[in-house]
Amino acid sequence: MIIVLRPEATEEELQHLIDVITDAGLQAHVSKGTERTIVGAIGDESKIQLIPFTAIPGVENCIPILKPYKLASREFHRERSRIKIGDIEIGGNEIIVAAGPCSVEPNDTLLQTARAIKAAGAKMLRGGAFKPRTSPYDFPGLGEEGLMMLSDARMETGLAVVTEVMDTRDVEMVYRYADAFQIGARNAQNFNLLREVGKFDKPVFLKRGMSTTIKEFLMAAEYVMSQGNKEVIMVERGIRTFETATRNTLDISAVPVLHHETHLPVFVDPSHATGNFRYITELSLASVACGADGLLIEVHPNPEKAMSDGAQTLKFAKFEMLMDKIKPVAAAVGRKV
Repeated sequence: MIIVLRPEATEEELQHLIDVITDAGLQAHVSKGTERTIVGAIGDESKIQLIPFTAIPGVENCIPILKPYKLASREFHRERSRIKIGDIEIGGNEIIVAAGPCSVEPNDTLLQTARAIKAAGAKMLRGGAFKPRTSPYDFPGLGEEGLMMLSDARMETGLAVVTEVMDTRDVEMVYRYADAFQIGARNAQNFNLLREVGKFDKPVFLKRGMSTTIKEFLMAAEYVMSQGNKEVIMVERGIRTFETATRNTLDISAVPVLHHETHLPVFVDPSHATGNFRYITELSLASVACGADGLLIEVHPNPEKAMSDGAQTLKFAKFEMLMDKIKPVAAAVGRKV
């Protein structure tokens, strides 16, 4: 249930409403907009129906939330959410680009890449310290050593760091080193992991699963948000279809659909969507044109020698060209890079 407060409602009336909701065994989620404050009562529908919300001082109206994803829904939060990571604002007017190697490697590749992407205009450094690989014999990542390298690169360049967490046991460790969590496609419905990152106060880049519907994707975000962390960024990274020309099929329509359904920011990862560096620039332009709030791009000084996903990785010069090309597209849709 969405409870809309009167414009003149006091903090005491708001607190009384929250107490009524929590005393009934429900969760109260407050959203303060520019004009109105609304409170979401989340939980057992039978309990919600028993509370006479309109009789509570300060309450103007009550609206049932029809979507199963309550907190992620536009019904609950009509204005688009803006998420701050340091001086970066995700979901605002600026298109945010996060770039870096697929895996943090045991050499100076990460630092070289961090310097190059910053010079080209990227605001965030992405790289995997833990890598979910299809084969158990492929490079699994450097673990905490990789996290330390990401932290060192941030210290030198000032780039914010986003990196994947795969295991509930590693969440606290990743929290210490990174500026944002990433939940990969293979863990998009790992509900224990989603709940765990939801308990921490850092943004979560949530990737869409390879066979996950939009509704299931939004329900995954709901798992994170239900634990208290409202800072979720939805990442479209391609879904599995019958087509084999690319690794996955980038569902470009997911961007406007998600913006219609949720207030959360939406990123696109064209690198994992295609699995081929040749198509990344064009799909990045399309993503920006249809409303993406940011991009995740894989970049490496020498993709031929990358320890993972070299085929979908851009060289520095190609990434710099991509950044130049998306600027006029962003401007055409009223955004900037």
